[in-house]
Amino acid sequence: MRAAFYHGNRSIQVGHCPAQPPAPGQVQLRVSHCGICGTDLHLFHGNMDHRVTFPQVIGHESSATIEALGDGVVNWAIGDRVTVRPLDPCGQCAACRRGHSHVCLKLKFIGIDAPGAMQGLWTVPAHTLHRLPAGLSLHDASLVEPIAVACHDVRLGEVVNGEFAVVIGGGPIGALVALVAQHKGARVILTEINPFRIRLLQSLGLEVYDPRTTDIPALVQAETKEAGADVVFEVSGAAAGAELMTKLPGVRGRVVMVAVFPKPVPVDLHKFFWREMRLIGTRVYEPQDFDEAIRLLAETQVPFRRLITGVYPLDGLEKGLLEMEQGADVMKILIDCAT
Repeated sequence: MRAAFYHGNRSIQVGHCPAQPPAPGQVQLRVSHCGICGTDLHLFHGNMDHRVTFPQVIGHESSATIEALGDGVVNWAIGDRVTVRPLDPCGQCAACRRGHSHVCLKLKFIGIDAPGAMQGLWTVPAHTLHRLPAGLSLHDASLVEPIAVACHDVRLGEVVNGEFAVVIGGGPIGALVALVAQHKGARVILTEINPFRIRLLQSLGLEVYDPRTTDIPALVQAETKEAGADVVFEVSGAAAGAELMTKLPGVRGRVVMVAVFPKPVPVDLHKFFWREMRLIGTRVYEPQDFDEAIRLLAETQVPFRRLITGVYPLDGLEKGLLEMEQGADVMKILIDCAT
């Protein structure tokens, strides 16, 4: 079996990896495809080296079939087609006891804190599995995890039909948030600076503007008759996005923090007081978000698949990471873990 290992210092090496037999409560999966995520790029840059045991197999946006079952695993069979919700909570901390295990205080994120999906055979806890419907290909099913992120963000943002939403940042997650919010019936405008992504997103029927050439606050005011946006999603992770997000909502508008800001940036808190706005933090997903993502993807009404701009073999992982880093003409790259 082969796997793609992160060795630190921006080094990815593909080599032999012994299969891990499933222990009680675990399953062994034959991985089909795995998407490259922004988190994988953060790993590649060394930003999570303190959490990684070297060499580490990375990746968590997976689709697979069950290869073997550990003792005590019920309701699953060899050959079942699945995706993995890559969270392994402790079950004991205050967050877990309150039913919020996705923000467990001792959470292990599979693909960072434990070996990930960029390998031929992958062993994970059975509780992480979600069943895939028969009509959904394993190629497409590798999109479930990032779509689940978007479903979680839109759900916590309380988006409803007829609202006006702004998504700041048109990378893969921003694009998915925009598509899910639009599917909920919101009018969505999206900001993005990458020309390739702007063209791609516009081809999907999204309203996309470059904030360097369009006055976004003025646009929102004009389009809402000075009411302001109902909900704003900050997905860029840039200081400019954090500055923009408080200028867009109307009275009692919501700002949903999707991006990770590893360092503090200035935020106009006066706007929250003045307009009685809400700031909502979001992190990963919950089981219901995976179920919603699978349903939306299987229904084929939302053009999620068109975000896939490349499929590379396992040996192409480093190439894909470098293309993402350099701002190449890519949106979502998949790795075929069987090649």
